[in-house]
Parts: sequence; structure tokens; C-alpha cells
Amino acid sequence: MFQDFTLHDIDCGAATIHAVTGGTGPALLLLHGYPQTHAMWHKVAPVLARRFTVVAADLRGYGASSKPASTPDHASYSKRAMAQDMARLMTALGHERFFLAGHDRGGRVAHRLALDHADRVHRLAVLDIAPTREMYAGTTDGFARAYWHWFFLIQPAPFPERMIAADPDAYWRKKCGSGSAGLTPFAPEALKAYLTAFRDPEVIRASCEDYRAAASIDIAHDDADAGRKLTCPVLALWGQTGAIERHFDCLALWRQRATDVRGHALQGGHYLAEELPDLVAQELAAFFAEDGP
Repeated sequence: MFQDFTLHDIDCGAATIHAVTGGTGPALLLLHGYPQTHAMWHKVAPVLARRFTVVAADLRGYGASSKPASTPDHASYSKRAMAQDMARLMTALGHERFFLAGHDRGGRVAHRLALDHADRVHRLAVLDIAPTREMYAGTTDGFARAYWHWFFLIQPAPFPERMIAADPDAYWRKKCGSGSAGLTPFAPEALKAYLTAFRDPEVIRASCEDYRAAASIDIAHDDADAGRKLTCPVLALWGQTGAIERHFDCLALWRQRATDVRGHALQGGHYLAEELPDLVAQELAAFFAEDGP
């Protein structure tokens, strides 16, 4: 899927991170969501590589990246730990400053990366998320029904792990095919990559830990940073037919966490980079091209 890209497996200290790189120009790091891998960018990355040096990475716990052991406080899957991986990855690849885009869980890691490493992230784009703490604080019946997996995956181990492992393909298809576009955004080769990766019991465990961290230590980190906002420009894009549009004022919530926010809904669902790849590539390229690192 990433023709002319180079594969990397880089020791980032607490985790080995799998990534692909391609293109020339200013560095741009792309982070995927749940329950996917860097393959979610396969339609967007080649377009962006015409103008940027693109790095698309598997988050720790996902895809071909390593899956650190769980800890009682879920710190090994905190967004702070996951963001540190990515900061080290970009250093290893020779990129001290870079643009950053994240979808879903990757957007949450990107948010923390831009906060903890503000001197390194020039601009941030987030796809179909509002900030984690604010989404939990604004939970309604409708949101809980739409984002049922948030509340299922945080149950104590090993309950959700065992349930998912009984039929990971069926779970994946249910989770990712329940949106407005069904399974149509996923190219056959990408779908095969996702299902293959998600059959690994360690991916199932690690991804549950990702969500447990989001509902606990990540919120503690956010609370400790209350009043400290992102200073880099932020672009928020979300799906017109998705849950963010129905249940949240996306721009208002990001403006609680960042000083310079713009964005709008796109006529699609949650998996924008695969449903509307040309438009997403256009939006990202225009935003990142406004100025350079």
C-alpha cells in the first residue's frame, strides 16, 4: 500500500515503533486511530508525500509496534508515554520540528505530543475527535450509545479482552462498520491488514489498556495541565454524519484546550482519511503549507 515508502522499526526506549517514511519536504507525522494501524493513511500519505516528508507510524500496542506490559495505573499506555515514543521516533529519523496529524486515538496522542513537546510541533491537525477529558465530561445517553466501546474497553481485565478474542474479526467489523459509511471506506488490502493485526491477543490487550488509560491517568494528566493551552495552530476536522457532529461543539471544546483553532465538518463519517482521502489530503496540505517549520 505504501509504494516508494521505506519501512522502519526504531527502538524508542520503552517501545520499538514501526513506521513508514516517504516523500521530501518538511516533516509530517501521521498517527492512526483504533483499532487500526498506519495503513489507514495509505490513500492520503502518497499525496502528502509530494510536498512533505511523511512519517506514518503504528502507535505502541498496535500493528507491528511493540506492546509493553500493562501496569496497574495504565501508565504504560498513557498518551504521555505514547507521545514520548513519537517524539523519540522523529528524533531518530532526524526531524526536530514537524507537522502533526492524528485521527481518533492518534489524535489524542497527537494532542499530548503537542502539549508535552510544544517546541517540536509546528502545527496540529486532529480528525474526528474532541479533547478526551471534555468528551467524558460531556457524556450523554446518546454519546454513550454511539461510543459504547469507550465504556466496554475500560472494564477491568481480562473481561473485554476475552470477549473480543472470541471473535476478533466480528468485533472489528461491528466496531468499524457501524458508522454512516459502513465498511465501504476500507480498501480490501487495508481491511486485511487491520484484521490480521487485530487477531493478535497482545494487540487486543494493549488497545484495551489504551482506553483504560484514557479514562484514568490521561484525565489526571489533563487536570494537572488545567489552564495550559496548546500554542500551535490547530485544525479540527470531523464527519458531518458522525457522533462528534451530533453530540459535541467540536471547535468550542478545542478552544478550551488551544489558543488558535479553526476547522469544520466534512461530508463523511468517522473514517475520513479513507472515506474522503482526496479532500483530507487537500485540507491537511493547505493547513500545513500556510508556513513552515
